[in-house]
Formats: sequence, C-alpha cells, structure tokens
Amino acid sequence: MNLPEFLTEWPYGEIVLTGHRIGLYDVVSLHNEGYTAEMLHDEFPSLPLDLIERVLSFYKENRTEVDDYVAQCEEEMERNRRNVKRIDIEELKRRWVASGRTWNP
Repeated sequence: MNLPEFLTEWPYGEIVLTGHRIGLYDVVSLHNEGYTAEMLHDEFPSLPLDLIERVLSFYKENRTEVDDYVAQCEEEMERNRRNVKRIDIEELKRRWVASGRTWNP
C-alpha cells in the first residue's frame, strides 16, 4: 500500500498516523463501528480533526487495501490471544512465594 505523508509504517508492519502512536487500525476499526470524524476526535483528542478526515478519505480511496490490512491486524491479535498462557491465582501465589516474598494480600 502506498502511504501518504500522514501515515507511517513502523517496523513489523504497523501503520500509525505520522507523529502519533495511534494506529490506522484503531481509527478505521472505530469508524467501521459507526464513529464519525468528530467522535474519533473525541476518542483521540491529540489528533487534529483535519488529520482524521484525511485518514478517512484515504480509507475510502483505498478501502480494499486498508480492509486487508485491518483483517491482518485482527488475525494477528487473535493469534496472540490464543497464545497467551493464563495462570490462576494459586499459581500466582506459588510463584510469589517461590521468589522469596511473603503472600500478604
């Protein structure tokens, strides 16, 4: 995808709004949930409204590519969720005590 100057691709493929840590994924996902440019500005007050409008215009002009990018992000997040090892409170207590600390909730 050919990115305009207001979007930057970080290492590992994440696309963010240039000068911000807010991702293209975040803006597009909320927009697809029904957020307007003004609502996105309320959600991300550090983003100027005109920047949000430019991002949404870019999305409309490049919908297929951006939707593919969003789908890839969602697949990666789902993969990460599946790979998270969860521990219960008893295991957490055991590890805490094994580290030499006293469990005192």
